[in-house]
Amino acid sequence: MNCRNVMFEGDNFMVNDILSIMIKLIIAYTNRFRHERKREGKYKYSIIVLTYNERLNIALIVYLIFKHLRDVDFEIIVVDDGSHDGTQEIVKQLQDLYGEGRIVTRAKKLGLGTAYIHGLKHATGDFVVIMDADLSHHPKYLPSFIKKRLEKNASIVTCTRYVKGGGVHRWNLMRKLTSRRANVLAQTLLWPDVSDLTRSFMLYKKSVLEDMISSCVSKCCVFQMEMIVRATRKGYHIEEVPITFVDRVFGTSKLEGSEIVEYLKGLVYLLLTT
Repeated sequence: MNCRNVMFEGDNFMVNDILSIMIKLIIAYTNRFRHERKREGKYKYSIIVLTYNERLNIALIVYLIFKHLRDVDFEIIVVDDGSHDGTQEIVKQLQDLYGEGRIVTRAKKLGLGTAYIHGLKHATGDFVVIMDADLSHHPKYLPSFIKKRLEKNASIVTCTRYVKGGGVHRWNLMRKLTSRRANVLAQTLLWPDVSDLTRSFMLYKKSVLEDMISSCVSKCCVFQMEMIVRATRKGYHIEEVPITFVDRVFGTSKLEGSEIVEYLKGLVYLLLTT
C-alpha cells in the first residue's frame, strides 16, 4: 500500500491543517523575497501558471518563483481550469502577496491553447513564460531560460529532457519509452529545430507568442507541438534549456487516454499543413 495515498485519503482535516500552516509559512517567506527584489534589467516577464486541482502545489510554486526570480521584474498570472479541490481559494489567499498577479478562472478544462490565450490577455510583460503548477516544471530553471534568451537574443526558449543535462525522474521504463517514441516520431515526421516537442515549459517574446497563437489551430495536447513546429517554419530563433522533468508529487496527472489519440491525429495534421 502506498503510504502517500494513505496520508491524503485519511483524515482530510489533518491535510487541511497542514496545508494552512504551509501556506502561512510560504506567505511569510515570500513576503521577504518580495521586499528584497531588486527588479534589475529593462524587461518584464509575465509568468503564466496553468493549474487544475493543484491546491497542494500552487502556494509552493508561487514561493519558488519569488525565490528564483529575486532580481527580475515579473508578474504572476494563474489560469485555472475549473479546479474543484480548493485551488482557486488558495490562489485568492495569495493574490495579496503577489499584488500585480491575477487569477483567470474557467468553468472546466478547455484545452491548452485556450489557456494560453486567456493568460496572454492579462499579460503586461515583454516576455511570457508558460509553466504547469504541478512542480514538474521547476521554477529553479527560470533564471536559465532568461539567461539563454539574453545571451542568444532568442525569440523562444523551450525546455528539453533529451540533451546533456536533461532527463526525467520518477517515471517507470514504459512511460520513458512511450515519451521517447512520441518525440522520435514527431522528429521524423516534422523535423523541427528542437529535441523535445511534448513539453509546455517555454519562454516567448510576447509579440512572437501572439503571432504563434493566431497561427495555430490545435487547442488540446498537440498545441505546444504545433506552436514550435510553426515557429520553426516561420524562422523564429529558438533555443533550448535542459531540465530534469519530475513527475508530480501531489495530485493526479492531467493526461487522459484520449490525448494519445489526439497526439497522433495532431502529428498527421501538422505533417499535411506545415
